[in-house]
Amino acid sequence: QVQLVESGGGLVQAGGSLRLFCAASGRTLGSYALGWFRQAPGKEREFVGSIRWTGISTVYADSVKGRFTISRDNAKNTVYLQMDSLKPEDTAIYYCASGRFSTSRRDYDYWGRGTQVTVSS
Repeated sequence: QVQLVESGGGLVQAGGSLRLFCAASGRTLGSYALGWFRQAPGKEREFVGSIRWTGISTVYADSVKGRFTISRDNAKNTVYLQMDSLKPEDTAIYYCASGRFSTSRRDYDYWGRGTQVTVSS
């Protein structure tokens, strides 16, 4: 079992920044990855980015590449999503998930409840 809790969401103006947190606990995380996904109203949940718990591998969706950065603190079992140059189209509920290092949500088997990010124009 893995428990994931997101925080850090809120309301920000376009061009601004937010930092999301995902606190993880439970099974040994070393062989897994932590991914971020988002879901806007009326849309499918989509991949944002992912990071392995060990090593330096990260992968990002094209829509956020160069603006969002994922990092982690293994000692705190926490993964961060730094979001810069935010756009109104980034508005969504953001979820973190644990699973295989992948861009597909099918490869992630534990999910947090999400945190709302709203970007005003």
